[in-house]
Amino acid sequence: MAIKRSDFTGRFHRIVEAGNVIYLAGVTARNAGEDTGTQTADVLTQIDELLAKAGVSKRDVVAANIWLADIGDFAAMNSAWDAWVDKEHAPVRATVESRLARPGLRVEIQVQAVKTAQPSSLA
Repeated sequence: MAIKRSDFTGRFHRIVEAGNVIYLAGVTARNAGEDTGTQTADVLTQIDELLAKAGVSKRDVVAANIWLADIGDFAAMNSAWDAWVDKEHAPVRATVESRLARPGLRVEIQVQAVKTAQPSSLA
C-alpha cells in the first residue's frame, strides 16, 4: 500500500493518505482569541479545505475526534458542528475535555475519511 503525505508544516504532515484512507492532523483555529463556536466554524472550514486537497469531502469523513479546552463549551461546539455536518453521512465521533497546545485555543478536531472509487462517467 502506498502512503502519500502532503502539507508538511516542518514538524508533521497535515494530510496522510494510506491506501484509500485519508488522515488529517488535528486542526485548531487560526485565531485563538475567538469564542468556541467561532473557532469550531474556522476549524471546520480548514477541514473542508484539507479534505478537498485530498480529493474527498465531509461526506467521506468516517470518524472525528474532538478536544475541547472546557467541556462546558460542548453546546457551542455542537452548534457549529451541526451547521457543518452532512446529516446523511455523519461520522462516528468522540469529544473529550483536554488542555490544548496553546493558550486561547478552545477546540481541536481531527478527522479520518475514506476515498471511495468514483463511478465511471462512461456508459
